[in-house]
Amino acid sequence: MDNGLPTPTSDTAPAQNSGRTEDTSGAELVLTLDCLEASGIVHAVSGVLLDHGYTIVELTQFDDRRQGHFFMRVHVAPSSSDGVDVKHLRESLGELGERFGMRWDLVEHGAKRRVLVMVSKFGHCLNDLLFRARTGELPVDIVAVVSNHRDHQRLVEWHGIPFFHVPVTADTKPEAESKLLELVDRFEVDLVVLARYMQVLSDALATRMEGRVINIHHSFLPSFKGAKPYHQAYDRGVKTVGATAHYVNAELDEGPIIAQQVVDVNHAYGPEDLVAAGRDTECKALSDAVKWHCEGRVILRGNRTVVLR
Repeated sequence: MDNGLPTPTSDTAPAQNSGRTEDTSGAELVLTLDCLEASGIVHAVSGVLLDHGYTIVELTQFDDRRQGHFFMRVHVAPSSSDGVDVKHLRESLGELGERFGMRWDLVEHGAKRRVLVMVSKFGHCLNDLLFRARTGELPVDIVAVVSNHRDHQRLVEWHGIPFFHVPVTADTKPEAESKLLELVDRFEVDLVVLARYMQVLSDALATRMEGRVINIHHSFLPSFKGAKPYHQAYDRGVKTVGATAHYVNAELDEGPIIAQQVVDVNHAYGPEDLVAAGRDTECKALSDAVKWHCEGRVILRGNRTVVLR
């Protein structure tokens, strides 16, 4: 039956194993939470974890006094080999969440997130993500790659990942985005990464996928827009080159910032040298953002993020 989806252009079947694992009695866990400032939060959370048989491996917190908001990430491990009851831990955390008005999430430590990568013609960020995922540097399973061009089809196929060619024009944009959402559902995608995908997502899609789409762009915006920004930067004699990785929202290239990279340059750098330097910063900023997101280190609140490293 034709479901309207593009067919993978590799022989690789869609992955059936999501990479997620159910909570088990012996698993290490990561708890993230945020709420309004209040006395006793750390004491209360630590007490619940201790009562349920967990010991704290790593705890990072931030008390935003200006905004009156508290953020915390806790990595815990079972304190004995006898096992623990994760279901009851969740129930206790739910009660604690109601008490303090918390947003909280509990996941297995090290569990890989399912990632769909989107790319156009520039392949450096895609190649970097594929390499880092393959070597285990990123806690991700790249389950599919979507592109409006076929330039990187062979690279993706070599990695054994389904490749979907979804052309985009002004007239077909709604259909293309519909296909993207179908792929997100089909592959049970946790995160979409725009690895130099040179198409603007609609406001409706950005809103629906809020907090689940990461983009990368060079740091020259808004000064140098449009074609050949590095050549424009060369003409102005810039002294730094950088990149910004951020969540996508309805404001083009102005979503909440997750990671940034910058490198010094000088008068000896030609336009091609600036482009090369820019590629490096884009790869590093994007991989950092993906890593921190998938490790549960990024808490999104309004137009800002808190990255608990």
